[in-house]
Amino acid sequence: MSRLYTTAHRTVSYVSGPLLIAEHAEHVSYGELVEVVAPTGQLRRGQVLEIEGDRMIVQVLGGTTDLDINTTAVQVRAQAARLGVGLELIGRVLDGMGRPIDGGPPLLPEAERDLNGLPINPVARAHPSEFIETGISAIDGLHTLVRGQKLPVFSGYGLPGLELATRIAQTARVRGSTEGFVVVFAAVGVTDREAAYVRAQFAEGAALEHSVVLVNRAGEPAAERLTCPRSALTIAEYLAFERDHHVLVVLVDMTNYCEALRETAAARDEVPGRRGYPGYMYSDLASLYERAGRLRGRPGSITQLPVLSMPDDDVTHPIPDITGYITEGQIVLSRELERRGIFPPIDVLPSLSRLMNAGIGAASTREDHRDIADQASALLGRGQELRRLISIVGEQALSVEDHRILAFVDQFEQQFVGQDAERRSIDQTLDLIWRLLAPIPAVELRRLSAELIARYHSPSPGEDQSDPAT
Repeated sequence: MSRLYTTAHRTVSYVSGPLLIAEHAEHVSYGELVEVVAPTGQLRRGQVLEIEGDRMIVQVLGGTTDLDINTTAVQVRAQAARLGVGLELIGRVLDGMGRPIDGGPPLLPEAERDLNGLPINPVARAHPSEFIETGISAIDGLHTLVRGQKLPVFSGYGLPGLELATRIAQTARVRGSTEGFVVVFAAVGVTDREAAYVRAQFAEGAALEHSVVLVNRAGEPAAERLTCPRSALTIAEYLAFERDHHVLVVLVDMTNYCEALRETAAARDEVPGRRGYPGYMYSDLASLYERAGRLRGRPGSITQLPVLSMPDDDVTHPIPDITGYITEGQIVLSRELERRGIFPPIDVLPSLSRLMNAGIGAASTREDHRDIADQASALLGRGQELRRLISIVGEQALSVEDHRILAFVDQFEQQFVGQDAERRSIDQTLDLIWRLLAPIPAVELRRLSAELIARYHSPSPGEDQSDPAT
C-alpha cells in the first residue's frame, strides 16, 4: 500500500552526477521512490539506492542539472519503484521510464508492478523446450533459440548488432502459432540516429502491432539507462505470466547499460573492480537476465535476446565475460564477414546455444536437424584450419577433398549465413544445408547416418560417391 508524503523536506548535503545525499532520513526503505523538488519547483523522480545511518543516497532519474544543496527538497512516499502495465502497451512507443512518446493517448494501466520484479523460485521454473523461429538461418539452423532462453548477441562497435536485433524482433515467431507472441524491444542509450532507425523499422508493416518499444537516448540521464531494461522486463513479466503471452525481450545495447552502472558507481565513490566497473556488476546483470524463463503450469514465457558491443572486439572484456557466465550461449558477429558485405555477419564457429537440443528434433523442427548441424559445423571447422594452412604451405598442398571443403565453406558463408532481407523457415534453412552439401560425396559426410543421406542427400551429377579406401 502507498501513503501520502510523510516528509516535505530533507536536508540535501551533496549533489554529484545522477546522485544526491539527503540527511535526517527516517522511516525510509531501500528502493523506495522519492520526489526531488528542484529550486524551480519542478518535480523529478528518484529512487533510494543506499541508506547510511540517517542519510540516504538518492538516484535522481531526471538528472541533477540545476539542483543545489540549499534549495533542493526531497519528498518521500512509502512505495517501491513501480510501473503501470497493461495490454494497451502493445503497439506503443515509450521512453526508458515507460512513458509514451509516440503522440498517442495517455496510458490507462491495468495494474502497477515493481520495477525490480519478483524472484522466480527455481523449483517453479520449467525447462525451455519450444523452438522459436527467428527467420535467420545461422541462428535457427545451428544455434537454435528456444522459449525461455537467454541468448545474447556479441557485437562490436560498427557492426550491425542493432540491425540484427530489429530484424529478429520483426520476424521471430513461435513455430506453428502466432497467437499471443509479443516483442518487447528496449533501445538503451542509443544515439538519435539509432533511435530514429528503431522507430522507423517498427513503423513499417505490422511489426508494431505485436510489439512494445522503449527508446532511451544517449543524451538522457544515466539513471534512465539503468531503468530502461527493468521497465521492459516488468512489462514482459506482466504480459507473460499474467496474460499468458510468449514474450521476446530484446535489449540493445547492454554495454551502454553497464557504462551507466560504472558512472553511477564512480559518483558514489565506490571501489572499482575490473576495468573500473563495480564489483557487483555480475549480480546486477544477473538480476536482469534471470527474469527470463518459463513457469510450471503457465503457458506464458519470457525469452531474452540481449545485444552488447564488445570494446575492441574483446570477448574477455568484463561485459561479455560476465554475460557469458549468466546466459545460455552467445551469437557472435564477425567483422571480417561484415567487411565482405555478408548480412547478418554471424560467425558460426564461436557462436553457441546451450539449449539447442531441447528445442529441436522431429517433434519441434525436423529429425535431421541435430545431425546436419553437426556435419556443417565439422566442415566449417575443417575449412578454417585449411585456410590457415594455405597461408603457410599454399593451395598446391591441398587434396581434392580439401578443395571441396573450402568451396563448401565459401558457399556456406555467402548463401547460408548471408541472406540479406530474406526470411527463411526452418525447413528452408535445413534444405539449404543439404543443397550446399550436394557436391560432397556421401562417404565424406561422416556425421550423417546412412538413412539420412539416403533420404536427403542429392549428389551433384557426375560426382563419384564411392569410398576411395575401397
